[in-house]
Amino acid sequence: MKKIILVGGGGHCKSVIDVVEQEGKFKIAGIIDRPNLYGSKILGYSVIGCDDDLKILSKKYSYALVTVGQIKSSSLRKKLFYLLNKAKFILPKVISPSAYVSKHSSVGRGSIVMHNSIINANSSIGDNCIINTNALVEHDCKISEHCHISTKATINGGVSIKSGCFIGSNATIKQNLTIKKDSFIKACSLIK
Repeated sequence: MKKIILVGGGGHCKSVIDVVEQEGKFKIAGIIDRPNLYGSKILGYSVIGCDDDLKILSKKYSYALVTVGQIKSSSLRKKLFYLLNKAKFILPKVISPSAYVSKHSSVGRGSIVMHNSIINANSSIGDNCIINTNALVEHDCKISEHCHISTKATINGGVSIKSGCFIGSNATIKQNLTIKKDSFIKACSLIK
């Protein structure tokens, strides 16, 4: 089984660990976090380095995934994504076996599709995105890179979400709208 390192050891990392384990395509080699956390464990996986170690670790491991969450800003996820690219890691897409992704849709590099989420026909998910638990991305949607579609958010047909957006839990976006770059949509919002 291919080995992967996870970059960021907070709450989102724990959810990602569960999806990676369930998907069964990768064995988690360790977690990258702050230097003072070396040797500590997150759900049984050791912290094996910090951001400064990525270039060296890329000689031992081919695969990596950004496992820092995103709420107010996508800047940290973007920074880590670019660091991993610069270090020549392969950033795979990770998809929960309980998610549904239409064969007529696409999911970008370094993106994760969490448990029970749905991506319907002719939709595209950009690189380094989070499609969180129970989120719905309907037909003909375009989610650009570095976006987080939160738990139970509903993105109706034909919506375009530009780069760096956060769509909060239980938010609903009406069909055929465009959400501008770096927007922050609060939980339970109705955008029409």
